Amino acid sequence: MPRATRPVPRSARVEAARPASSTARDRRGDPVAGRANRTSRAGRGGSAWPLALALLLVGGALAGCGDAEGDARPASLARQKLTWGRCPEPDEGEEGAGTPAPGPPWECATLRAPLDHAKPRGETIDIALIRAPATDRARRIGSLIYNFGGPGGSGVNGLPAFADDYRNLRTRYDLVSFDPRGVGRSSGVRCLSDGDLDAYHAADATPDDARETRALDARKRGYAAGCQERSGKVLAHVGTVNAARDLDLMRRVLGDAELRYFGVSYGTELGGVYAHLYPKNVGRAVFDAVVDPGQDPVRGALGQARGFQRALENYLRACPADADDCLTGEEIAALLRRLDRDALPGAGDRSLTQSLASDGIAQALYTKDFWEYLTQGLRDAADGDGKVLLALGDLMNGRGEQGHYSTLQSALTAITCADYRQRYTAADVRARLPEFRRASPVFGEYLAWGLLQCRHWPTAGTWRTPDVRAPGAAPILVVGTTGDPATPYEGARRMARALGPGVGVEVTYRGEGHGAYGGGSRCVRRTVDAYLLAGTVPRSGTTCS
Repeated sequence: MPRATRPVPRSARVEAARPASSTARDRRGDPVAGRANRTSRAGRGGSAWPLALALLLVGGALAGCGDAEGDARPASLARQKLTWGRCPEPDEGEEGAGTPAPGPPWECATLRAPLDHAKPRGETIDIALIRAPATDRARRIGSLIYNFGGPGGSGVNGLPAFADDYRNLRTRYDLVSFDPRGVGRSSGVRCLSDGDLDAYHAADATPDDARETRALDARKRGYAAGCQERSGKVLAHVGTVNAARDLDLMRRVLGDAELRYFGVSYGTELGGVYAHLYPKNVGRAVFDAVVDPGQDPVRGALGQARGFQRALENYLRACPADADDCLTGEEIAALLRRLDRDALPGAGDRSLTQSLASDGIAQALYTKDFWEYLTQGLRDAADGDGKVLLALGDLMNGRGEQGHYSTLQSALTAITCADYRQRYTAADVRARLPEFRRASPVFGEYLAWGLLQCRHWPTAGTWRTPDVRAPGAAPILVVGTTGDPATPYEGARRMARALGPGVGVEVTYRGEGHGAYGGGSRCVRRTVDAYLLAGTVPRSGTTCS
């Protein structure tokens, strides 16, 4: 399952989740959500999320706060000129494959950054950027840089998909996003072939005996070996600290004195690490769908189990008690137990397994816009048809309609394992299973076994938990949603406190879904826009419905 996840455009995601042969109603809208906590995709090494989908530090960089002037960065990189031009078509391995390249006003460029910021004069890596210039050039504030989470989500693909949500902000900002290192066009991490990934994501992620546990461990080992073989050059350098240093280089090359930033889901963790490293460089910033910076992978996975269980219960309460289409919680759990024994026919020669169904259910809980598809998918599966849940599971795993996988899940795993030192064993998981089952009868075991994702990883991690203390930084709006399944609401308060007095400004959205700004609350949007456009800081503790 996910680590922190990222939002996904409602239009693209809903349409992708509706197989041509399904009877789901046609529906279009705007963006929805993605990744969850840091245990990435429960049970298999990586999760994209929406459902499935770490971070950082090199050379003791988090030992204390710093600023851009303290970096030993070569002047040639800090003064590089970006060449903005037409964006390329997404290839078969990118998110958005099969869709046209975004045209005007979108422009793309490439930023050169040190592969290892601890060796700033060494080899470089290319970071793919995208932007839409501000429409009111006379009142332009500067650049507003977005990260939509994952870790592993493509900003080059994501920002145009979310553009309607941020139309008002574009009046005075150049909207900018990027593929973080290890993602998409920025040396995206690859681990297995498309066919092997089909088998990997479909395989049993919740072993019931010693034989199944050995098989799961072997899959983890093989996945890690594949990542080393195909992407070993970048694996040690894709953590969040290097990504935060990329952000500051980006700020300087874009010509901004301060970083103005909008982070969603994992993007809040990246933003928190940036604020710790560069507190004096923080400008107006917003964290939405907030990751709890104090949780290690176990606490993060438990929090996510509770969050998804809470979201499932909210969905079930909203389903009319007399509706023939609605399954009960007990029926959903029974369906997953049946799928553990026998898969259902899916699409073509593919089947719906327990793992793929768990992915699909979790994917649909990221936003209320997907609830109708969840209802249909569960009912169809109960009647022996797995197509809709399979499509939702593919969405979670970054599988396109032609069977090609993006780097979403592989990057999520690589970034998570580059960030976290913890390497859990099967014995560790078994000892925790009762606690996870209590947290969620539906998702608990799945998320618990996901703790094995870094078991055989070829490079070491950096931290046990990230440091986001940012004394002296400008106010940062920290927006939490009470019904968020992937980054539970409690994390927002903990992030606000960790940032420090006068820095973290807490805003609560009483609603459902992963991410508040695009969730339909006019109050949240007014509050955020007033800060980003006019510098109006709300009272900490502001609540929106």
